[in-house]
Amino acid sequence: MVFERILDPIFSPVLALPILWAVIILSFLISLIITLVYKYTTDQNLMKQLKDEMKELQKELKGLRGSPERAMQVQKKLMQINGKYMMQSMKSTLYSFIPIILIFGWMNSNLAYEPIFPGQEFGTKITFEKDFTGIIELSVPEGIRVNEEAKKEIKDKEAKWRLSGDRGEYLLEYIMDGSKYSKEVIITEKMYKEPVKRVNDGTVKSIEIEYKKNILLNIFGWKLGWLGTYIIFAILFSILIRKAIKVY
Repeated sequence: MVFERILDPIFSPVLALPILWAVIILSFLISLIITLVYKYTTDQNLMKQLKDEMKELQKELKGLRGSPERAMQVQKKLMQINGKYMMQSMKSTLYSFIPIILIFGWMNSNLAYEPIFPGQEFGTKITFEKDFTGIIELSVPEGIRVNEEAKKEIKDKEAKWRLSGDRGEYLLEYIMDGSKYSKEVIITEKMYKEPVKRVNDGTVKSIEIEYKKNILLNIFGWKLGWLGTYIIFAILFSILIRKAIKVY
Protein backbone atom coordinates (compact mmCIF):
# COMPACT_ATOMS: atom_id res chain seq x y z
CA MET A 1 0.00 0.00 0.00
CA VAL A 2 1.29 3.46 -0.93
CA PHE A 3 -0.01 4.83 2.40
CA GLU A 4 2.15 2.44 4.41
CA ARG A 5 5.31 2.51 2.31
CA ILE A 6 5.56 6.20 1.46
CA LEU A 7 3.14 8.37 3.42
CA ASP A 8 3.29 6.65 6.82
CA PRO A 9 7.00 7.43 7.43
CA ILE A 10 6.43 11.04 6.33
CA PHE A 11 3.19 11.90 8.15
CA SER A 12 2.92 9.38 11.01
CA PRO A 13 4.77 11.71 13.48
CA VAL A 14 1.72 14.03 13.48
CA LEU A 15 -0.37 11.15 14.88
CA ALA A 16 1.45 11.64 18.19
CA LEU A 17 -0.28 15.04 18.47
CA PRO A 18 -3.91 15.70 19.38
CA ILE A 19 -6.00 15.02 16.26
CA LEU A 20 -7.08 18.66 15.88
CA TRP A 21 -3.47 19.83 15.79
CA ALA A 22 -2.58 17.06 13.35
CA VAL A 23 -5.30 18.27 10.95
CA ILE A 24 -4.22 21.92 11.36
CA ILE A 25 -0.59 21.09 10.58
CA LEU A 26 -1.52 18.97 7.58
CA SER A 27 -3.88 21.69 6.35
CA PHE A 28 -1.00 24.17 6.44
CA LEU A 29 1.44 21.82 4.70
CA ILE A 30 -1.02 20.89 1.94
CA SER A 31 -1.99 24.54 1.41
CA LEU A 32 1.69 25.49 1.21
CA ILE A 33 2.43 22.72 -1.30
CA ILE A 34 -0.55 23.61 -3.50
CA THR A 35 0.30 27.32 -3.44
CA LEU A 36 3.99 26.77 -4.25
CA VAL A 37 3.11 24.41 -7.10
CA TYR A 38 0.63 26.99 -8.39
CA LYS A 39 3.16 29.82 -8.16
CA TYR A 40 5.94 28.02 -10.03
CA THR A 41 3.82 26.28 -12.69
CA THR A 42 1.97 29.39 -13.85
CA ASP A 43 3.11 32.61 -15.48
CA GLN A 44 2.59 34.96 -12.54
CA ASN A 45 3.03 38.07 -14.67
CA LEU A 46 0.25 36.91 -16.97
CA MET A 47 -1.94 35.87 -14.02
CA LYS A 48 -1.52 39.32 -12.44
CA GLN A 49 -2.36 41.00 -15.73
CA LEU A 50 -5.51 38.89 -16.18
CA LYS A 51 -6.59 39.47 -12.60
CA ASP A 52 -6.11 43.25 -12.93
CA GLU A 53 -8.11 43.26 -16.17
CA MET A 54 -10.95 41.37 -14.49
CA LYS A 55 -11.02 43.84 -11.60
CA GLU A 56 -11.21 46.78 -14.01
CA LEU A 57 -14.01 45.17 -16.01
CA GLN A 58 -15.93 44.38 -12.82
CA LYS A 59 -15.67 48.04 -11.78
CA GLU A 60 -16.82 49.14 -15.23
CA LEU A 61 -19.70 46.69 -15.15
CA LYS A 62 -21.05 48.18 -11.92
CA GLY A 63 -21.44 51.56 -13.62
CA LEU A 64 -23.31 50.19 -16.64
CA ARG A 65 -26.63 49.31 -15.06
CA GLY A 66 -28.38 51.82 -17.33
CA SER A 67 -26.63 50.57 -20.50
CA PRO A 68 -27.57 46.91 -20.98
CA GLU A 69 -25.95 46.55 -24.41
CA ARG A 70 -22.58 47.86 -23.24
CA ALA A 71 -22.92 45.81 -20.06
CA MET A 72 -23.34 42.62 -22.13
CA GLN A 73 -20.21 43.42 -24.12
CA VAL A 74 -18.19 44.00 -20.94
CA GLN A 75 -19.67 40.83 -19.38
CA LYS A 76 -18.66 38.81 -22.44
CA LYS A 77 -15.10 40.14 -22.31
CA LEU A 78 -14.96 39.47 -18.57
CA MET A 79 -16.01 35.85 -19.12
CA GLN A 80 -13.36 35.40 -21.81
CA ILE A 81 -10.59 36.70 -19.55
CA ASN A 82 -11.86 34.65 -16.62
CA GLY A 83 -11.84 31.55 -18.83
CA LYS A 84 -8.22 32.22 -19.80
CA TYR A 85 -7.34 32.71 -16.12
CA MET A 86 -9.00 29.41 -15.20
CA MET A 87 -7.20 27.54 -17.99
CA GLN A 88 -3.87 28.81 -16.72
CA SER A 89 -4.82 27.78 -13.17
CA MET A 90 -5.68 24.25 -14.31
CA LYS A 91 -2.05 23.61 -15.25
CA SER A 92 -0.98 23.58 -11.61
CA THR A 93 -3.90 21.33 -10.68
CA LEU A 94 -2.55 18.62 -12.98
CA TYR A 95 0.71 18.57 -11.01
CA SER A 96 -0.80 18.52 -7.53
CA PHE A 97 -4.02 16.51 -8.01
CA ILE A 98 -2.72 12.95 -7.58
CA PRO A 99 -0.36 13.66 -4.62
CA ILE A 100 -3.11 15.55 -2.78
CA ILE A 101 -5.63 12.74 -3.39
CA LEU A 102 -3.15 10.26 -1.91
CA ILE A 103 -2.61 12.47 1.14
CA PHE A 104 -6.38 12.81 1.58
CA GLY A 105 -6.65 9.01 1.48
CA TRP A 106 -3.99 8.74 4.18
CA MET A 107 -5.79 11.31 6.34
CA ASN A 108 -9.10 9.47 5.96
CA SER A 109 -7.39 6.22 6.96
CA ASN A 110 -5.78 7.73 10.06
CA LEU A 111 -7.85 10.69 11.29
CA ALA A 112 -11.52 9.95 10.60
CA TYR A 113 -12.25 7.65 13.55
CA GLU A 114 -11.25 7.08 17.15
CA PRO A 115 -9.15 3.95 17.66
CA ILE A 116 -10.38 1.09 19.83
CA PHE A 117 -8.45 1.02 23.11
CA PRO A 118 -7.51 -2.19 24.94
CA GLY A 119 -10.43 -3.27 27.15
CA GLN A 120 -12.84 -0.83 25.47
CA GLU A 121 -16.16 -2.29 24.33
CA PHE A 122 -16.97 -1.94 20.65
CA GLY A 123 -19.54 -3.26 18.22
CA THR A 124 -19.50 -5.24 15.02
CA LYS A 125 -22.33 -5.72 12.55
CA ILE A 126 -22.98 -7.87 9.51
CA THR A 127 -25.63 -6.66 7.07
CA PHE A 128 -27.41 -8.87 4.55
CA GLU A 129 -28.70 -7.94 1.10
CA LYS A 130 -32.01 -9.78 1.53
CA ASP A 131 -34.35 -10.77 4.37
CA PHE A 132 -32.62 -13.88 5.68
CA THR A 133 -33.72 -15.94 8.64
CA GLY A 134 -31.47 -18.18 10.64
CA ILE A 135 -28.56 -18.22 13.03
CA ILE A 136 -25.14 -16.69 12.49
CA GLU A 137 -22.17 -17.22 14.80
CA LEU A 138 -19.28 -14.89 15.52
CA SER A 139 -15.99 -16.71 16.04
CA VAL A 140 -13.16 -14.74 17.63
CA PRO A 141 -9.48 -15.51 18.27
CA GLU A 142 -7.77 -15.54 21.65
CA GLY A 143 -7.50 -11.98 22.98
CA ILE A 144 -11.02 -11.00 21.87
CA ARG A 145 -14.07 -11.45 24.08
CA VAL A 146 -17.69 -11.57 22.89
CA ASN A 147 -19.68 -9.80 25.63
CA GLU A 148 -22.93 -11.56 24.78
CA GLU A 149 -24.12 -14.69 22.95
CA ALA A 150 -21.82 -15.54 20.05
CA LYS A 151 -24.76 -17.03 18.12
CA LYS A 152 -27.34 -14.51 16.96
CA GLU A 153 -30.62 -14.70 15.10
CA ILE A 154 -30.66 -12.59 11.96
CA LYS A 155 -33.23 -9.80 12.29
CA ASP A 156 -34.03 -6.94 9.90
CA LYS A 157 -31.22 -8.00 7.55
CA GLU A 158 -28.49 -7.76 10.21
CA ALA A 159 -26.84 -9.21 13.28
CA LYS A 160 -24.84 -7.29 15.91
CA TRP A 161 -22.40 -8.13 18.70
CA ARG A 162 -20.59 -6.26 21.46
CA LEU A 163 -16.93 -7.16 22.00
CA SER A 164 -13.78 -6.12 23.82
CA GLY A 165 -10.21 -7.27 23.66
CA ASP A 166 -6.52 -6.90 24.37
CA ARG A 167 -4.04 -4.89 22.31
CA GLY A 168 -3.38 -6.51 18.95
CA GLU A 169 -4.63 -7.18 15.44
CA TYR A 170 -7.32 -9.80 14.99
CA LEU A 171 -9.48 -11.53 12.40
CA LEU A 172 -13.16 -11.93 13.25
CA GLU A 173 -15.10 -14.71 11.51
CA TYR A 174 -18.84 -14.72 10.83
CA ILE A 175 -20.18 -18.24 10.18
CA MET A 176 -23.58 -19.04 8.67
CA ASP A 177 -24.81 -22.26 6.98
CA GLY A 178 -21.30 -23.38 6.19
CA SER A 179 -20.29 -20.01 4.74
CA LYS A 180 -17.56 -18.02 6.44
CA TYR A 181 -16.89 -14.28 6.22
CA SER A 182 -14.10 -12.32 7.91
CA LYS A 183 -13.21 -8.79 9.02
CA GLU A 184 -9.99 -7.40 10.48
CA VAL A 185 -9.96 -5.31 13.63
CA ILE A 186 -7.05 -3.66 15.40
CA ILE A 187 -7.00 -2.67 19.07
CA THR A 188 -4.47 0.04 19.84
CA GLU A 189 -4.29 3.64 20.99
CA LYS A 190 -3.20 5.03 17.61
CA MET A 191 -4.64 3.15 14.63
CA TYR A 192 -7.80 1.67 13.17
CA LYS A 193 -8.72 -0.53 10.24
CA GLU A 194 -11.15 0.44 7.51
CA PRO A 195 -14.52 0.36 9.34
CA VAL A 196 -16.65 -1.17 6.56
CA LYS A 197 -15.84 -4.14 4.38
CA ARG A 198 -18.08 -4.36 1.31
CA VAL A 199 -18.94 -7.94 0.33
CA ASN A 200 -21.96 -7.75 -2.01
CA ASP A 201 -21.93 -11.46 -2.89
CA GLY A 202 -25.69 -11.79 -3.11
CA THR A 203 -25.95 -12.78 0.55
CA VAL A 204 -23.87 -10.44 2.67
CA LYS A 205 -23.86 -6.73 1.87
CA SER A 206 -21.21 -5.53 4.33
CA ILE A 207 -19.35 -6.20 7.57
CA GLU A 208 -18.65 -3.29 9.88
CA ILE A 209 -16.59 -2.49 12.95
CA GLU A 210 -18.41 0.33 14.73
CA TYR A 211 -15.71 2.91 15.33
CA LYS A 212 -16.66 6.32 16.72
CA LYS A 213 -16.09 9.24 14.37
CA ASN A 214 -13.59 11.89 15.43
CA ILE A 215 -15.40 15.19 16.04
CA LEU A 216 -12.78 17.94 15.95
CA LEU A 217 -14.88 21.11 15.92
CA ASN A 218 -18.37 21.94 17.14
CA ILE A 219 -19.52 25.21 15.56
CA PHE A 220 -22.98 26.15 16.82
CA GLY A 221 -24.01 22.51 16.86
CA TRP A 222 -22.38 21.81 13.48
CA LYS A 223 -20.05 18.92 14.26
CA LEU A 224 -17.05 18.67 11.96
CA GLY A 225 -14.79 15.72 11.38
CA TRP A 226 -11.34 15.82 9.82
CA LEU A 227 -12.53 16.85 6.34
CA GLY A 228 -14.71 19.79 7.42
CA THR A 229 -11.98 20.96 9.79
CA TYR A 230 -9.39 20.63 7.04
CA ILE A 231 -11.46 22.70 4.60
CA ILE A 232 -11.87 25.58 7.08
CA PHE A 233 -8.16 25.78 7.93
CA ALA A 234 -7.04 25.13 4.32
CA ILE A 235 -9.06 28.13 3.09
CA LEU A 236 -7.58 30.31 5.85
CA PHE A 237 -4.00 29.16 5.23
CA SER A 238 -4.34 29.48 1.45
CA ILE A 239 -5.41 33.13 1.78
CA LEU A 240 -2.55 33.92 4.16
CA ILE A 241 0.12 32.07 2.17
CA ARG A 242 -0.97 33.64 -1.13
CA LYS A 243 -0.68 37.11 0.38
CA ALA A 244 2.65 36.32 2.04
CA ILE A 245 4.37 35.08 -1.12
CA LYS A 246 2.38 37.27 -3.55
CA VAL A 247 0.55 34.70 -5.65
CA TYR A 248 -1.97 35.90 -8.25
